[in-house]
Amino acid sequence: MRYRRAAFGEAWTDDSGAALGHNGCDTRNDILDRDLTDKTYVHVHSCPRAVATGTLIDPYTGQTMHFVRGPKTSAKVQIDHIVPLAYAWDMGAYAWDDAKRTRLANDPRNLVAVDGPSNDNKKDSPPGRWMPSNEGFHCQYVEQFAGISREYGLSVDAGSAAVIRQVESVCRG
Repeated sequence: MRYRRAAFGEAWTDDSGAALGHNGCDTRNDILDRDLTDKTYVHVHSCPRAVATGTLIDPYTGQTMHFVRGPKTSAKVQIDHIVPLAYAWDMGAYAWDDAKRTRLANDPRNLVAVDGPSNDNKKDSPPGRWMPSNEGFHCQYVEQFAGISREYGLSVDAGSAAVIRQVESVCRG
């Protein structure tokens, strides 16, 4: 079966079984609120307390970014799936029911606010094909990738398994 983003439910839906689901704010706004600091808020259709401005220390690059909500600025800070949805599909999510796919797509443990270019560069790559340029985030990144994969029963490709083992041995050492 070919990957279909729509199989993971409406993007950033609040109607999911994931943590923070059904709280009145869509998932994107939940993650911005969790990951940004020095925030101001505004009421929007999808969230009564949405981040209007804030500061992000991008975990993928280590750079500090300023977020300003708006049509020409919001995409500068994106929400990344640590285990990409297309990768999850190939590793077993194609066989799941809709509720489980929607939960993965909106699980805060699988999501992180990052700068847009890094997210665009990563695409649907697993650790075997892409790692954050910020080496200080490698341990957390592979820990989250491995943990989500394990919890959801996803397979991990051989190249990514090797990278995960290598990074974990450095992190423990």
